[in-house]
Amino acid sequence: MSTYQKSKQEVLEKWEVEPSKGLSDNEASNRLEQEGYNEIADKEKVPTWKLFLETFKDAMVVVLLIAAIVQLLLGEIIESIIIFVVILLNSVISVVQTKKAESSLEALRDMSAPEAKVIRDGTNQTIMARELAPGDIVLLEAGDYIPADGRLIEAESLKINEGMLTGESNAVDKITDPITEEVSIGDQTNMVFSSSLVVNGRGTFVVTATGEKAEIGKIAEMIETAEAKETPLQRKLDDFSKKLGIVILLLCVLIFAVQVGRLFFSDADVDMTQAVLDALMFSVAIAVAAIPEALQSIVTIVLSVGTNKMAKHHAIIRRLPAVETLGSTSVICTDKTGTLTKNQMTVTEAYLPGVKDAFDGEKWTKAEQLLIQTAALCNDSYINEDNNEIGDPTEISLIRLANEQNEPYKALRENHGREAELPFDSDRKMMSTVHTINGERLMLIKGGPDVMLDRASHLLAGDEEQSLTNEWKTKLEEQNENYSRQALRVLAFGYKKLEEGQSISLDDEQDFTLIGFTAMMDPPRDAVYGSIEEAKKAGIKPVMITGDHKTTAEAIGRDIGLMGEDDFAVTGKELDKMSEQELNEKLEHISVYARVSPENKIRIVKAWQHKNQITAMTGDGVNDAPALKQADIGIGMGSGTDVAKDAAAMILTDDNFVSIVKAVSVGRTVFDNIKKSIAYLFAGNLGAIIAILFAVIMNLANPFTALQLLFINLVNDSLPAIALGMEKSEPNVMKRKPRKIDEGIFAGGTMRSVIIRGLLIGVAVIISHYIGLQHSEEMGVAMAFTTLILSRTLQTFPARSNVQTAFGAGFFENKYVLGAVLVGFVLYSITIMPFARGVFHIPESFGWSEMAIATGLAVASVLLMEVVKMFRNK
Repeated sequence: MSTYQKSKQEVLEKWEVEPSKGLSDNEASNRLEQEGYNEIADKEKVPTWKLFLETFKDAMVVVLLIAAIVQLLLGEIIESIIIFVVILLNSVISVVQTKKAESSLEALRDMSAPEAKVIRDGTNQTIMARELAPGDIVLLEAGDYIPADGRLIEAESLKINEGMLTGESNAVDKITDPITEEVSIGDQTNMVFSSSLVVNGRGTFVVTATGEKAEIGKIAEMIETAEAKETPLQRKLDDFSKKLGIVILLLCVLIFAVQVGRLFFSDADVDMTQAVLDALMFSVAIAVAAIPEALQSIVTIVLSVGTNKMAKHHAIIRRLPAVETLGSTSVICTDKTGTLTKNQMTVTEAYLPGVKDAFDGEKWTKAEQLLIQTAALCNDSYINEDNNEIGDPTEISLIRLANEQNEPYKALRENHGREAELPFDSDRKMMSTVHTINGERLMLIKGGPDVMLDRASHLLAGDEEQSLTNEWKTKLEEQNENYSRQALRVLAFGYKKLEEGQSISLDDEQDFTLIGFTAMMDPPRDAVYGSIEEAKKAGIKPVMITGDHKTTAEAIGRDIGLMGEDDFAVTGKELDKMSEQELNEKLEHISVYARVSPENKIRIVKAWQHKNQITAMTGDGVNDAPALKQADIGIGMGSGTDVAKDAAAMILTDDNFVSIVKAVSVGRTVFDNIKKSIAYLFAGNLGAIIAILFAVIMNLANPFTALQLLFINLVNDSLPAIALGMEKSEPNVMKRKPRKIDEGIFAGGTMRSVIIRGLLIGVAVIISHYIGLQHSEEMGVAMAFTTLILSRTLQTFPARSNVQTAFGAGFFENKYVLGAVLVGFVLYSITIMPFARGVFHIPESFGWSEMAIATGLAVASVLLMEVVKMFRNK
């Protein structure tokens, strides 16, 4: 027999506790030792050293390490140190960012740690919730979070919002009687569950399950079976790195073989050992030139920049690649309450017989005045000293209505104290209180419109009392049905005059005068309408998944524009009846899911992933955690449970759908900028490779030394690429469709840009090298080196955008680019200083005329890049 099926006394006897005394401190300590603390244990974190070693798995990093070791064996210590420093920098940045994201989450977890009011040793105490033990007697009042699972032994008008666990937003009326039949968690009305919130009344319960034995712990087990996804960027970079490593290795071996072959078949009298070593060194230098060793660190830095930008939009990123994943999202599965709506029940309409527009006139009718007074006085909710609203959300909306109409509820209660009451009862669906107003003793009544219409005998039409005729009753019923069709929650209000000193009973809730109706709802956030439209224009399908009723969810979905003409809503039960094939066929037209289970949510996510769609899922409760982990990007709510946050890749601190769409825009910009950085790096590297291959094929002297190539990479592969990561959004960033899941890094015109810019740089370097060779091999090397480093530096400007020219994008908009180019020029100028020329193989004869030719070729190549871009766009 389950706990909810047992009587209060049976449960108390099982845990050997008396409600008035509670556990002793010693007994509580003993039980804590046996059962453990009341918390979901943190998963074991990956050690820092392991995170550090994992950064060396990348194929390009492995090739670079081999190149560095070869150079070290050949005595080229400086070159080896440079490569090692770049690799270590990348690893350190990656580890620091991972740890930083973890600490952000821990800060949120600390903020959500609750306390519990208990009876121990016969006295009331406040303890940390983690110190609760099975058998503890816990006291509850409105505003408290339930700290553990338990069986209720007292419940006075107790209502609890269990949305954190069940996904349902409506408060549940609680009882203490046993439930004989087997029921689901949502119908275990004599139980309380960890993480739920008391919205009304008070109660006492005995703790029956803590930590991982509580319901949230059981659901959390499903997280282990959900599959964590690699991001699209991770998959593409891993795949690309492996292919690039193989191609570069083959290219180096080929060039080395060609050069050694020429040595053996030539008649030149050279030191073969030194010549072979030189050929090997040059092949290694080519590997260094071809591999953008800063790529991983640049990607990490650009993602970090995106993380900081998202934080400004209330999105805390737990795992860096999530920034890019969010940018490629094509489906957002979002909760309704608090995410699309304000999570604040609000009176949106009032219907008063005989009053045209309620509360719009300068002078109120008697009906308007009495409605506000009844709403504020026949009401148990309140606003505490910390300005927190305590009570049932429906009643809170009524005191908010009074305040908004310049009739402060506190002043009304002070002037018209409660003299008697008949508390709300879920069976009769009514509540009554007695007050003296304007010298008259009145019983103020509120309740469900159907019950109130059956019991009322009169109505107040403006300032005049009239009999409640069948004609009026029909009008009122039609108005109630009209509100219901709009998924509005309706309350009716009435009053009855009492004699002085007259006591009241349930029999007095008859033959009263009806005042009118209020209609309320949890309204959509104001900015949601625009965000839904923006998401759709960006090719993103928004899907609402809620524990609320189907009618309410569908009404909200259509109101905010989430549902199109051909879209429809389904419930969790309807979804369970669908086959996989049927769901696959209907999936793209189902925009709203209502009354869903955790299993339903995982199925929905998997169905979209089966269609190769990058899927984001929002959630706040433990029941959301498995789906959050299964999704390509899980978005936990800042107000949600720790388990949901742990399963998520991103935490939304304001629980707002608008922030998700803003974060998508940032994510798309981040990916655009990563592609710009990658295109910049590979275009520069391609230019160098083209010049080298041309020299090898034409049997010309090598255009660069190994040290020059390393220096070029040091100057051009870091700051300019990082500066491109700071670019603002492209004009069309939220007007284009999400990129496809199988789309490569170089798709969307990126490869074309790499090839065009690489060819132009390569041709400029070849011409410069050829002109220099007419003087000497040293001059050829100096001019090729100058043209390559300057063209790669200036290439930063056209690399800022694939659609806009440098001036179209705002030449001075990105100050980081200007700074990176300036630093590049300064670093190059060091190489032509008298003390450095010998190191970089720049002869003394390299003067202003040679500099002008090399610089002119570099500038020409960059100008041609912009010209090609302009013609291509036209």
